[in-house]
Parts: sequence; C-alpha cells; structure tokens
Amino acid sequence: MTKLQSLVYFATPEHECSYLEGRLATTVFVDPTVEIDFETYSRLSLNGFRRSGNHYYKPKCEACSACIPVRIPVAHFRLSKSQKRIVSRNKDLRVNIRKAEYNPRHFALYEHYINSKHADGDMYPPSLSQFENFLLEARPETEFVEFLAGEELLAVAVIDHTADGLSAIYTFYDSRHARRSLGVFAVLWQIAYANERNVPYLYLGYWIRGCQKMSYKTNYRPLEMLVHGRWLGIG
Repeated sequence: MTKLQSLVYFATPEHECSYLEGRLATTVFVDPTVEIDFETYSRLSLNGFRRSGNHYYKPKCEACSACIPVRIPVAHFRLSKSQKRIVSRNKDLRVNIRKAEYNPRHFALYEHYINSKHADGDMYPPSLSQFENFLLEARPETEFVEFLAGEELLAVAVIDHTADGLSAIYTFYDSRHARRSLGVFAVLWQIAYANERNVPYLYLGYWIRGCQKMSYKTNYRPLEMLVHGRWLGIG
C-alpha cells in the first residue's frame, strides 16, 4: 500500500465552482501517473477523496469548506416511511450486476439522463468520450448495477468496492419513470447491498450546503460527515 503522505498531489488553479454560483473552487488531485492499489484507494476514500475515471480528487478551496464528505453507516440505517413506499414501488425490478465495460444501452440511458436532468450543468452535452473517461476508466472492483423492468433498462448505479464499504460513483436513470424515484431507490439498494456484504459504509460523495442538487444526501439517516479529519455522526 502506498502511504498517503508519500503521494504527490497537484492543485488546480481557481476555477468557477460547479455547485455554488459566484464561488471559486480549487481541486486537489493525486498524481495521475501513480497506480492506486485497493488499500490506498480505500484510505483515500476514508480521507474524503473521490474517483472520476482514473483521477482521485477532493475539493480544497481557500475561502470555502462547503463540500463535506458523507457516508452512511449501513447497519444503523432505517427506512423512513417514504423510503419504504419507494422500495415497495420498485419491488418488481430485476437487478443485474456487470463489470465496467462499454454497453450501448448504458450509454443511451446516460445520454438521456444528462439531457433530461442536467442540461444546465457542466456535463452537458453528453458524449461517448465523456462517458468512457468518467465511468469506463474504472477499477477492478467497479460494478455497473442494472435495474430492469422486464427487459427495459431503467437505471444504472456505478459503484466501487473499498475495504470498508461501497463508494457510490454515479447513478443515471430514465427520468420518464418519475413515480419510481429511481435515484432514491438506487441508493437504498446500495445500502442493502453493503449490509448484505457485511461492510460498514456507503460513501455518497460530498454534501454541499446551499446546493439543492446535493441536499438529498441528508435524507439518509444516520449520516456521518468528515469534519476536520474526523467522521462525525448526525441524527
């Protein structure tokens, strides 16, 4: 395992923040030429880093600390009434787990999702190269979890396995099935999957105060936040 303090890190110049209007952001990346093994990746996740393709990063903004890493301690998670209804509405879905490899159905669904849900974001317009760089430049432990109604592909959750849990990399789904709340259901399924595998945490990335797109993460309780190097529980 590579010790985190021995890794080389690079900081980007300040750039426009993707989440908070009017803010400038700086991102720290691990040297992309270094091969990150499983244990090192697990330690990076534990210390608030995220993965996008072959890049491992975390925000490090001089004047802002709004991006807070969060994780769910799955053994203590309890479904709310609304979450129970979402599970019930999706009990007909079939789940299929695949390796990270190109599938034209996955890309078509990803393209639909970005166009319908994130046309105002920096991932628009979607492209095949973007999809490949983001999701198919994966790790050996990466899985693509398909949610199907019959043979119709409704959602895909991309997850990584780490030493102490699962890391939710990205979920994309068919927005025409709004009643199913597929994004929520995908998270609930991942919580159950982590429990089934007897690993303690589901890492959800960053909760960002003031960012509506990230506010959903506090709907999963209890939740832990990484604050000043310590994971602290909230309700």
